[in-house]
Amino acid sequence: MRVSAEAVRTLIIDVLAAWGMDHDLAETTAEVMAETDLAGIDSHGVSMLMTYEQFRAEGRIDLRARPTVERENAASALVDAHGGFGHPAGEFAMRMAIDKARAGTVGVVSVVNSHHFGAAGHYAEMAARQGLVGLVTSSANLPASPPTGSVVPMLATNPIAFAAPARRNPHLLLDIATTTAAVNKVKVYDFHGEPLPEGWVVDDSAQPVTDAHRALGILRNDDIGGLTPLGGTPEMGSHKGYGLSMMAHVLAATLCGGAFPASRKPEDPHNIGHFFLALDPSGFRPPGEFEDDLDDAIDRLHATPPLNPDEPVLVAGDPQAASREVRRREGIPMPDTLVEQLRGVAQRAGVRSAL
Repeated sequence: MRVSAEAVRTLIIDVLAAWGMDHDLAETTAEVMAETDLAGIDSHGVSMLMTYEQFRAEGRIDLRARPTVERENAASALVDAHGGFGHPAGEFAMRMAIDKARAGTVGVVSVVNSHHFGAAGHYAEMAARQGLVGLVTSSANLPASPPTGSVVPMLATNPIAFAAPARRNPHLLLDIATTTAAVNKVKVYDFHGEPLPEGWVVDDSAQPVTDAHRALGILRNDDIGGLTPLGGTPEMGSHKGYGLSMMAHVLAATLCGGAFPASRKPEDPHNIGHFFLALDPSGFRPPGEFEDDLDDAIDRLHATPPLNPDEPVLVAGDPQAASREVRRREGIPMPDTLVEQLRGVAQRAGVRSAL
């Protein structure tokens, strides 16, 4: 089944409004989620609605919370999300970082007391669309990844996103989990009833788990086993993913007072932290030269002879740009299992499903 982005936005807005969220906050959240689906990041878009429903039922999210500035100077700010959705707080914070970068080359904004904010790349690309370099990291609430040398989950997926503006090419956009895959990627495989790639998730004996449903159970319910750090095994450099995860956590959470997932008690607030940096290249060289040089680098990478002539060399950001073009024209593909669950959310909220 393919669904238009407008239908996705309408469903999300209707459900969030029925839950009691102010319309402008619901619109922002829906826009971020729908844009994420258009970019092909199915794990962080509308498929998150069931998780948000659970958080609401548990009393974890303040649907009416609005982000406020707690500390600020010319180059930086601390924003309190007050336990609300991460999407409005993320947009608010990155807009602040962009404004500060325009005024003084660099802007850094940290967010505390937040929740899941969708795909980190959405916020990094906000900066690139304004001709700025963007860097975004986030913590998360679920300890799902063991450090290298253990099978006890201590860290979350802790994404890192980086975006830079080009002139002719799509923006360079790197958006990665610091684990081999994100929890919600496993969820998407479960929706489709497909086996996981070997090495994404390991059990209590460090053996690969390829059954997506079983893997989700390990990630959500067990206190041993989990997602491998980026690299998969020590021999393949998992210490690098482990180190990047800690870097993301320090920037996103330690900096602002966000929670360390393995230290948080089940009844504690999620207190997720986010980090947003915007950088103006014109503070370092004449306007336009940065974009031209980036275009040259991208062109050279695209021209690299591929191993398979039918699979040309891509650059970070190409898949998202291609997905947007196709999905705006043909709609967002959704498995029947997901559509059924989303209709259930709408029914429980007392609204008519747009799907």
